[in-house]
Amino acid sequence: MGEEIIYQYRMKRTVLVVDDEEINQQILGGILEDHYEVLYASDGEEALAMIEEQGPLLSLVLLDLMMPNIDGFEVMQRMQQDVVLRGIPVIVLTSEEQLEIESLRKGAADFIKKPYDVPEKIIARVKRIIALFEDRSIIQSTEKDELTGLYEKSFFYEYAMLQDRFNPGEQRDAVVINISHFHLFNEIYGMEEGDKVLQVIGSTLEKYALRLGGIAGRSESDVFLAYVPRQSSYEELYNEVEQALNQKFQTHHVRIRIGIYLVGEDEEKLVPCFERAKTACNSIREKYHKKIAVFDDKLREKHVYSERLIHDIKDAIADKQLKVYFQSKYDVTGDTPEIISAEALVRWIHPELGMVSPGDFISLFEENGLIQLVDEFVWKESAIRVRKWQDEFKVTIPVSVNVSRIDLHDPEIKDKLIRIVNEARINPSDLHLEITESAYEEDTNRMVTVVQELKDAGFMIEMDDFGSGYSSLNMLTTMPFDILKLDMSLIRNIHKDDRSRKMLEIVMDIAKFLQVKVVAEGVEEKEQLDILKELDAQIIQGYYFSKPVSPEEFETLIKK
Repeated sequence: MGEEIIYQYRMKRTVLVVDDEEINQQILGGILEDHYEVLYASDGEEALAMIEEQGPLLSLVLLDLMMPNIDGFEVMQRMQQDVVLRGIPVIVLTSEEQLEIESLRKGAADFIKKPYDVPEKIIARVKRIIALFEDRSIIQSTEKDELTGLYEKSFFYEYAMLQDRFNPGEQRDAVVINISHFHLFNEIYGMEEGDKVLQVIGSTLEKYALRLGGIAGRSESDVFLAYVPRQSSYEELYNEVEQALNQKFQTHHVRIRIGIYLVGEDEEKLVPCFERAKTACNSIREKYHKKIAVFDDKLREKHVYSERLIHDIKDAIADKQLKVYFQSKYDVTGDTPEIISAEALVRWIHPELGMVSPGDFISLFEENGLIQLVDEFVWKESAIRVRKWQDEFKVTIPVSVNVSRIDLHDPEIKDKLIRIVNEARINPSDLHLEITESAYEEDTNRMVTVVQELKDAGFMIEMDDFGSGYSSLNMLTTMPFDILKLDMSLIRNIHKDDRSRKMLEIVMDIAKFLQVKVVAEGVEEKEQLDILKELDAQIIQGYYFSKPVSPEEFETLIKK
């Protein structure tokens, strides 16, 4: 009784009755209209038009099978082909028992036999089916990614494992699709247009996966997953996605990459399989002639090496395997260059692997969040050194430290940095925070807010690697920074190429207009230094003066 009262007080659901006989419409309408808003259609064509118009506002379709032109079976078939419409339950109206099983196979949720002689039974069935599908819809809303309708990552892996359980012995592939430089697309065309790209890829991938008897999901931002029976080639998938994108975005160019991992019979967990597929996908990030990559022995060796580094990093920090080196920055505005600051650069001396190149682990740790451990280690070591130099040499030499995109998403970043400088008994301005323009690629407004808070707390902000990315000029107008650090690519050919020199002149003029200091990185030759001084560059960093050196060697430079 209580359940009945609750149901009655809820908003009336809308039900569509589809029958070519008016008397049947009147009978069903009379039974249902006290409980539901009832709409009517007299044939399949009219029904499809109303279903498409009403969409998810419909709670149920009561569908006669035998109708002229478009019959009930075709109506169900078309509904099943639409991502939204197939979520609307259908109860078939029929007097022929042999059609009941076929109706269920075609997607019907239930059936009601003609003639309609027991109204209470009809009401009960309608109410039950609507309740079942509403409950399922609530569950699916947590399972599915809101933007694309694909399975959310955790549910994707659960259902993928079920496919293995119910199809033992079937060979399957882990597939990852990624968009190259998706942040650039969002910068140029806007987030709304970017969302449309994601929806097109998601819809195309889902159709492909379902056709093969697989499933599709969305892992993060522009990373898509599919788990499908073994295919000899994925050219068809690539072509289908590319064609769908070209049709939708005729003036935009979107490049996708596909990574494949052939899942073995002895695989116990699927997440590592998709990580390997993503490794394959990332391996062709800058190889524009390749669009599909399969995880092979070469990638396996690299993957094993990466996994070793991931496994060892916490021990490396605890055992002081990580070393912070310092590369000096010189003020060249006077007659004699003087050390004005330094950049902290991390080195990893592994007890078994030897010197591990930063190129091997920095980007790797940025991808999985472990870069925070490395960054915080460098922050602490740098702060301690600044204090030591103040005590021993009576001089303050600020140190620039890297702040990654992951760090900026940490709600406690300001508190962590303030705690570090307080424990070292130095000022916030003694730590310069180097933030690359790539850190601003996602959620720019949030990044601006966080960086402004750090600047207000007294930290000096350096925009690092200016000139190496895609959105630097845009970032200059929005990001609060004190120092502009030129990427070495802007410096490399200024003494050999007039165009390079002219580009540098433009950048220097921008810096003067913005009234910010400039650090020129990668200066290796006197000719480069002379040109930079002519253009009023203030601070120089590079092998011309010093390579990155150990703390002890750097202290020797301070003494000089």
